[in-house]
Amino acid sequence: MKKFFDDFKKDIKFKSAGPGKKLTEDTSAKPEKVPSVSSAKNKSYAPSEGAQRAGAAALARIEQHQRPKVHTSQDAIRNQVKRELEAEAAALAEKQNAATAEGTNVLVQDLACLSVSGVYFTCPLTGATLTKSKREVHIKEAILMRFEEDAVEASVMMMHTFNKDREKVKTAVDIISKYVDNICKNPTEEKYRRIKLSNKVFQEKVRCVEGTREFLEALGFISVMLPVDGQEEEEEFLVLPEQSPDDLELMKERRDRLQRGEPVRAQLDRQPQVFRPSPNAQRFELPPEFYNLSAEELKKEQQQRSDLVEKNAMLRTKAMREKEEQRERRKYNYTLLRIRLPDGSLLQGTFYAWDRLPVLFEFVRESLVDGWQPFELIAPGSQKLQESEEVALAECNLVPAALLTFAWDAAVQADIAAAGGKSSSLLKPELLETIRTLS
Repeated sequence: MKKFFDDFKKDIKFKSAGPGKKLTEDTSAKPEKVPSVSSAKNKSYAPSEGAQRAGAAALARIEQHQRPKVHTSQDAIRNQVKRELEAEAAALAEKQNAATAEGTNVLVQDLACLSVSGVYFTCPLTGATLTKSKREVHIKEAILMRFEEDAVEASVMMMHTFNKDREKVKTAVDIISKYVDNICKNPTEEKYRRIKLSNKVFQEKVRCVEGTREFLEALGFISVMLPVDGQEEEEEFLVLPEQSPDDLELMKERRDRLQRGEPVRAQLDRQPQVFRPSPNAQRFELPPEFYNLSAEELKKEQQQRSDLVEKNAMLRTKAMREKEEQRERRKYNYTLLRIRLPDGSLLQGTFYAWDRLPVLFEFVRESLVDGWQPFELIAPGSQKLQESEEVALAECNLVPAALLTFAWDAAVQADIAAAGGKSSSLLKPELLETIRTLS
């Protein structure tokens, strides 16, 4: 019998444990049928299939118990966050591609015919040009990379950017500011320099906000296990060593930076483009990103276009028309605007549908050589736009695309002509270097 079990253990070690692994004897792992002693002397039996499964299960339990502890350092956490963000970005991109693939075919069959290739954004931290699906992940990665340069700045960005609930962020900022105020007012009081992580207020209002711990550590707090009265086990605290007067002033400055913090947001790339004079100036073929609609809704939208023509011919009150126009405008996220200049050339840019008129005027002004001169923009229907009015482009019926007309102020131009002045070019040279023909 002894020989049989010796052979059994050797076989399990060879088949289940593999080279270099040890197998602890598991009393629950028994062969399905133990042969007689006499037969065991004459024959060497291999363990049954059930015994092999039992041995493998025992080995799995042993390996699970011997699994190394997970590192919880801030670097490890940030690396984990980065991996999760990359996975989320890949899943989001795949989902969006699947959702818009059909919509793309609905809008236009040939991408080369699009008036603009898509909607793009610029990261204010890196200057990178990003698609909508990648902008959030890229900004988060850029913020995490900043910890090596300035942990205070990075943690402030993290708090204000990673958390969508602005009220929760404000509450956490107020509580942390109170921590700093108490420390600065009572620099020798040790109780103000200790934060018990299991504290209910800290758990519910501070710890739940991403970036708060990183900010406290940037202030100088360190993690320490300390005894608690009435408890056998120690608890984790964030403890700040006693600070010098200069350190306290620095803490106040960092608190102010936290209070002034704002979310880091990707900026819409307006993709300024100049086109030569063209009879196709009013023709627009837009990518699906311009529409706040699903692929199925885009199909329905095209099918209903002919119905809209008939509906517009019906008698309706002004209130009915305005209500329907508002519903139409909510279908669009962005708008593509072209401005026809006096020489016939076209200046094109991408805007949010809710951008205000001053944003449009500033875009045009920054494109002109003589941007200091007053000018006018005329919308379809001879509607003169007013730069001073804080009105959204959608409210001016300039979505999802529109052709505007540019005109210099006549009185100013007359004065310039009388003085013998004349501008050789309307647009800046860097824009004219990439001038294209509108297809």
